[in-house]
Amino acid sequence: MFHPGAGGAAGGTVVWAGTPGGRDDAALVLVDDSPHWRPPTVPVVWGRPDTKRPGTLCETWGVLDEAQRRGRPVEAVQLGGEVNPGSGFVGNQYVMDLRTPGMGWPGAGTSPWGGLSGAAVFCDRYLTGVVASDRAHSAHGRLNVVPAYVLHHDDAFRTALAEHGGGPAGGLGAVEFQDIADPTIHTAVRRAPVTPAALLEAGRQTVPFHGREDVLASLQAWCGRGGFGAWLLYGPGGQGKTRLAHHLSKRLTAAGWTVLWPHSNAEASQLLEVRRAAKPLLVVLDYAETRPAQLAALVDAAAEHPGTSPLKLLLLARTAGDWWQQARSASRQAEDYLATARTRLLTPLEGDPNRRAGHYRDATLALARALPAVPSLAGRDWSAAAAGLQPPRRLREGAYGNALTLHMTALADLLDTAAPDPTNRTDDEDGDAQDVEDRLLGHESRYWKGSATAHGLTPVLSITALETALAAAHLAGAADRDQADLLWRRLPALADQPRDRRNTVTAWLSTLHPPPLAAPGGPPWGALQPDRLAERHTGRVLEADPRLADQLLDGAEDTQTEQLLTVYNRAAAHPVFQGRLDSHLTELCIRHHRKLAAHIITTATQADHPTPLTAALDALAADPGIPLNTLNTLYDFFPPTSHRLATTAAHLSHTLTGHYRTLAETNPDAHLPSLAASLNNLSIDLSGVGRRTEGLAAAEEAVAIRRALAETNPDAHLPKLAASLNNLSNRLSGWAGGRRAWQPPRKPLRSAAPSPKPTRTPTCPNSPCPSTTSPTA
Repeated sequence: MFHPGAGGAAGGTVVWAGTPGGRDDAALVLVDDSPHWRPPTVPVVWGRPDTKRPGTLCETWGVLDEAQRRGRPVEAVQLGGEVNPGSGFVGNQYVMDLRTPGMGWPGAGTSPWGGLSGAAVFCDRYLTGVVASDRAHSAHGRLNVVPAYVLHHDDAFRTALAEHGGGPAGGLGAVEFQDIADPTIHTAVRRAPVTPAALLEAGRQTVPFHGREDVLASLQAWCGRGGFGAWLLYGPGGQGKTRLAHHLSKRLTAAGWTVLWPHSNAEASQLLEVRRAAKPLLVVLDYAETRPAQLAALVDAAAEHPGTSPLKLLLLARTAGDWWQQARSASRQAEDYLATARTRLLTPLEGDPNRRAGHYRDATLALARALPAVPSLAGRDWSAAAAGLQPPRRLREGAYGNALTLHMTALADLLDTAAPDPTNRTDDEDGDAQDVEDRLLGHESRYWKGSATAHGLTPVLSITALETALAAAHLAGAADRDQADLLWRRLPALADQPRDRRNTVTAWLSTLHPPPLAAPGGPPWGALQPDRLAERHTGRVLEADPRLADQLLDGAEDTQTEQLLTVYNRAAAHPVFQGRLDSHLTELCIRHHRKLAAHIITTATQADHPTPLTAALDALAADPGIPLNTLNTLYDFFPPTSHRLATTAAHLSHTLTGHYRTLAETNPDAHLPSLAASLNNLSIDLSGVGRRTEGLAAAEEAVAIRRALAETNPDAHLPKLAASLNNLSNRLSGWAGGRRAWQPPRKPLRSAAPSPKPTRTPTCPNSPCPSTTSPTA
């Protein structure tokens, strides 16, 4: 083995070989350690074309016989071309159509591509096949290629690859979808962990998957039924949703499926390409509650998919509340394709306290085998340390039914055998499952400090400043290095530092939490995993310095603002804070309500802990100092239906109605239309919270006002009167006979103004709304 132009050669050993001249004509070589061989700096991702779309670009490098000249160094040749999935598929081959065919080659019986056999063929970043031969009767314009899927069909090949760390972590990737695929899915297993907590990343499966056989059987049966299907799997953080999805993916890819985990920045137009899938495809949308646009795009793709192969959509979320109802009614296609979607709450994995001790031992042994891969931990006998650990008595507490809590406890206990953390409570009776994140963070901080010293950041910067930077990175994120620098400039401890030092902070974070393997210019760091650990650290920093969130919001882009509210809310939900972060988050939302209004409402419909967000909305609705325009804008952001926000919507609608009633008393000609519109909306909102008698009265008042207005100006007010009459009929339709028994009304139509739902027009269509404040409702 050698690198052309580098000089020297390295030996190697063939660890697997196919049949010469056969459809698996390739070999797998283990290269010896040598100064003359530079291994790849990024893991190889294996792939295959998954659609019937022709013209997939590909390339290969090799040492061609015709390129060599006597007395000169060995020369390399790079060839480009394309693969058409239909060419050669009967014989389980790919045919690479070359851009520069070797026409006019004078050597009869020879090939201009001699010496290229065995060269890897890449479609962009995915290794898709291996060159086998010059294709006959193609005038040297085509090459026969052994597909990667043929090689991976061989058990011995997969075994040899796995033994040397080269197995495909997420199965064969679809080359057409690689720009929308989360790159960490295919690389997490082979990327060395930088800190101990990285071993708990769901994709690594460091602790072997067990249990959930009933759920897995149901999911596999669902996949086996063909056609399109959607399934929502939800539950609290750490319950094992992502681990379960990875295990299902492993089973499906072994059966020939492709599994696509879209990354969070994939555009709708890119996701629409899923409609072209020609092989069985499972799309896993993690954190689905925060990705409604991507879900809508995937539903559109399903609507255009021919249905000749299975297309399944597995959604992972923490809740199945308002966001899910809104997603299912977002469009006609969503109503059609998600109407039969299954939903399942994932219950605690370790529900039987008597079995947790055994699972704890299994976890400690598995983690002990993996810990030597973490820098500075290779010199200890972790297996002996695991054998010496006794399962804590507190495992019988209900919190340890959560799989992640059990695994974090096992890891913290192992690490404590080498370097006890001062936050660790050694007395079982005093131990608390809520403390395990703090224990792990104590161990993680050693790596943070060591890496900071290696980067020359300490003692110039305090460890507190760096821990704040880590929390800021998790709260707001950064799309690229320039945005990262803007983030650091909003932190007082970093704002006055030179640009080079701020760049070093970025490099420090990139070392601790490497970014996904993607195109240059992407996010400069990855996420602190697992999520619960990141949320605990962020919550501690926010509790110590509540103004951090204000600093990060100053100049934040919409995506950063949305992320900040989501992460802050998740951190506040942690029981260890006992509601202390709730008040901080509520006050933040009130202080920045102009910037945050839309995000507060969206996050409240998605979160499993909306209390601090709805408290902020209620406070704004009750504040007599909030201008009318601001209240109308806030009301516009409310979704047409939301169980979670129904009471808040009614409160705000009541405030707006009171305001317009006051204005109409002083100037009826100008403000009666707006009062009628507000009453119309109030009737719907009151009915939505069970106050049906009051809702009916508001609808009747709106009709009376609009009837009078229509008599004087029918052209302007008859359409609005019709809308109010329609709303009144909906209010009345639930009352039966003299008993006035309530039945669910038909889907309501809100009035045209103010803030009508689902069709909205301005509250004050002919003039600006008065810039007065709202009276107390």
